[in-house]
Amino acid sequence: MKNTADWKAFYDEKFETEYGYDGTLGALVNGDVTEFLLWSPVAEAVFLRLYADKDSAQPKEIRVMEPCEKGVWTYTAEENLHGVYYDYELMIEGKKTWSNDPYAYGCGVNGKRGMVVDHKKASPEGWEEDEAPKRQNEDIIYETHVKEFSWDAHGGFPEEHRGKYLAFTDRDTSLNGEGEFPTGIAYLQKLGVTHIQLMPIFDFASVDESGDAEQFNWGYDPQNFFVPEGSYASDPYNGTVRIVELKRAIQSLHRAGLRVVMDVVLNHTWSFDNSLQHTVPWYFYRQYEDGRPSDGSGCGNDLASERKMCQKFIQDCVLYWAREYHIDGFRFDLMGLLDIGLINGIREKLDDIYGKGEKLLFGEPWAAAQTAIDYKFLLATKFNFDQLDENVGYYSDDIRDMVKGQTWHPKESGFVNGGRGYEKQVVTAFRAFDRPASQIISYLSCHDNQTLWDKLTETTRYEELRRNEYRLAAALYMSFPGRLLMLSGEEFLRTKDGYSNTYNAPIYLNRLDWEATKAEAEMVEYYKGLIALRKQLPCLYDKGQRTDFPQTPVAENGLVAILLDNQTVHGGSQWDRVFLIFNGKEHPSEVALPKGVWKTLVDKKSSFRWLEHGRKQSDSVTIEPVSALILGRTEQG
Repeated sequence: MKNTADWKAFYDEKFETEYGYDGTLGALVNGDVTEFLLWSPVAEAVFLRLYADKDSAQPKEIRVMEPCEKGVWTYTAEENLHGVYYDYELMIEGKKTWSNDPYAYGCGVNGKRGMVVDHKKASPEGWEEDEAPKRQNEDIIYETHVKEFSWDAHGGFPEEHRGKYLAFTDRDTSLNGEGEFPTGIAYLQKLGVTHIQLMPIFDFASVDESGDAEQFNWGYDPQNFFVPEGSYASDPYNGTVRIVELKRAIQSLHRAGLRVVMDVVLNHTWSFDNSLQHTVPWYFYRQYEDGRPSDGSGCGNDLASERKMCQKFIQDCVLYWAREYHIDGFRFDLMGLLDIGLINGIREKLDDIYGKGEKLLFGEPWAAAQTAIDYKFLLATKFNFDQLDENVGYYSDDIRDMVKGQTWHPKESGFVNGGRGYEKQVVTAFRAFDRPASQIISYLSCHDNQTLWDKLTETTRYEELRRNEYRLAAALYMSFPGRLLMLSGEEFLRTKDGYSNTYNAPIYLNRLDWEATKAEAEMVEYYKGLIALRKQLPCLYDKGQRTDFPQTPVAENGLVAILLDNQTVHGGSQWDRVFLIFNGKEHPSEVALPKGVWKTLVDKKSSFRWLEHGRKQSDSVTIEPVSALILGRTEQG
């Protein structure tokens, strides 16, 4: 292909067959040999430019690359070039262009130039022995942002670690360093979460890595997909430092018993000024018939995941992070823009390498807008999830909105805050919407939109009532089938002063307020008890079967009561049945108990009743206003 203006040729299966390449790409180090491989079937010539150091303005050497099969250009150096910076000069349609390597595994400050990486020389001590902790009965995912997590000076983190990867290596931090209230990793261990989901940690463009430390962005604007973000490193100028420090963070989390989920943004790029566009113009992007770029991401462009080499790029990226950084799961931003073939292919590869379902894979089953994709390709939206592997999960906006009210209408209420007509939807959620429970991500808040506290503030004037709604909301969504996901700080009433989109707001607004762990210790304790109890209830954590109700649920007038069989094929419990009652009304209700003797496990005031003696019921119970009551059957009667 010689004319890149004829972008429609990229839709031709002949092009995919002729230039579809299955091998490895990038700068590959093998002992004392470094091989450079770049895919650019439209280039007439390619030159490798090597630099003396990270600060050099001009290359010290220029090497001619040789054309190889399937549109790949290659050059082999008989030396280990770890730490050497490089880029490419390409001749396309008679014009020169310069580009970073789309498969750059390292880079210098602000990611403009690639760096050769030998991972044996870019790993902390003991990295080869690093492995994920054993999976627990339930996966409970805690979403956080590297800078948000440790920015607060009250968190007790060393000054030089605040807002950095290395804050995750501090194992015994506490509020103001006084020792009484743990923060950081020590806090997460006590809370009981099992997975830390890190918002984007690959190199993004919206923060100047050489600039002010107080700059803030969520990071959903990828620049170099295979490289860690430099603003979280102690030295963003040295490409090796960011790699080693991120690995140290992951290693520390693993040693603390926590698995790591990576938030991947593989549906768009920061802009068209990037290595994918420079090396094969327009191949990696969707376009409409008139040539306009597709913008289903709301960020100006959409990656064409359905094309062979784009699909390969995305899959290679995920597998690389799993292999080289020991990442335990992947959360896909706007997964609804990606095609089902890609997502199922990634799931299959991860299962083949690491074991079925061992690596988590889930995402947002929606897009920001329509995307320009051929109708024959199904997208990974929730409406097509019957075509996806049962171990691909999706964020349940149905759960989110039925519990607390529609996200896009702040004044609208849900089941817990005065809304009516949600009772049957709640029952449907307990059936996992007739899907495998492994496909459901049950959540109320994440980085997007208002925090749970801010949403309830919109609908509920009185703070005491709002706090009751908060506890009810937590007990409800933590009782649904599926995996649990929570925004960091949700358990201590995290607020962003009502703002819904704080992607580039000041760090002060976005940071975790560690002082709130003390001020809201009772709410933290309530979350802690719900998490600990869920891990003991097969009827909630078992993903291997669809929910069946031993008796017809109660679902009327703001009240839902559901009986669950707690003796499943995957494990038993000291309670053979669990009875869950949720009262969204502002007055108490009397509820008849199923046959047997029942122990209170959770009530309005405590989620640790299951540790106490007594409190057995046998006929009926009164559930307080705006509260949850969970009971376990101790005797069949």
